[in-house]
Amino acid sequence: MIRPGPLNLITDVDGLKVGNAHDLKVRSGVTVVVPDEGAVMAVDVRGGTPGTRETDALDPTCGVKLFDAITLSGGSAFGLDAAGAVMNWLVGQGRGYQLGPALIPVVPSAIIFDLLNGGDKDWGDAPPFPDLAREACENLSRDFELGNIGAGAGATAGPLKGGLGSVSSVADNGVQVGALLVANPYGSVTMPGSDALWAWPWEQDGEYGGVRPAGDLAPVDTDYQSPVRDVATGGNTTLGVVATNVVLDKAEAQRIAIMAQDGISRAIRPVHTPFDGDTIFVISTGRIEMPEASDQMIMQLGMRAADCVARAIGRGVYAADSLGDFPGYRQTIAGE
Repeated sequence: MIRPGPLNLITDVDGLKVGNAHDLKVRSGVTVVVPDEGAVMAVDVRGGTPGTRETDALDPTCGVKLFDAITLSGGSAFGLDAAGAVMNWLVGQGRGYQLGPALIPVVPSAIIFDLLNGGDKDWGDAPPFPDLAREACENLSRDFELGNIGAGAGATAGPLKGGLGSVSSVADNGVQVGALLVANPYGSVTMPGSDALWAWPWEQDGEYGGVRPAGDLAPVDTDYQSPVRDVATGGNTTLGVVATNVVLDKAEAQRIAIMAQDGISRAIRPVHTPFDGDTIFVISTGRIEMPEASDQMIMQLGMRAADCVARAIGRGVYAADSLGDFPGYRQTIAGE
């Protein structure tokens, strides 16, 4: 049997903690995902305008084997500085790759664009993201809130408020999968003419409201009309972290990241546009060996990862409250 874990968060995967910090005046924030020890990681980037750091090191052909944290940040390119603050915090914890006397934490990161959401971005020569990153590191925990939290604080989802979402999937054989998503897409998260989220078929235990399409499902309108709104290339992006407790190498983790991207396609339409930098990271905390043949296990992990990604997007949008000109799903669609 496969079901959500006790927290229904990515931290139901053994060996992980998450920290969040944000400033609602700025309408931006930082989320960090930190394994208890160096972990195998991978990435898949599909968006047309990504903003990333250290993702080349995640390639299976590159020599770095273990990584120390993942940083997700608002602030567009300014937010990439958050990873440096996470590195410095990890050094203080004695974490990193030891090369002679040097200790070097390796912290892949990615950013969303949230500079035009109405927050106060007049930060002069001192963007807040390093300070927010340090605060997020101090807030590391297995339990955390969702919605207008961390890197999801300033996220938007088309015309709605986006946010931070997370879910888990735990099997009786001990295999754990979890996902954490910052839902900030250009595309729509709701079905045309319906209150239902695109991700509704994958919902578990009413985790994002239980709203279903009314009546017979109509065919999807293939004559997609872009919403009329002023958006620059790179003006959005959905970011995610998928984790599992199964021992993986970098190539196996990368295959799961590729499969996990399909979860974005289930929850958002359109996806991977020129306006997005959609990026999925994968973490293996390596607590259990594969209970089945390798290829079969990778297939199952990738399928569950995609399901979790779709669910986490739905949960992040559902949890987000209205902010500025962006109404929350519960307040305006579900009628709460």
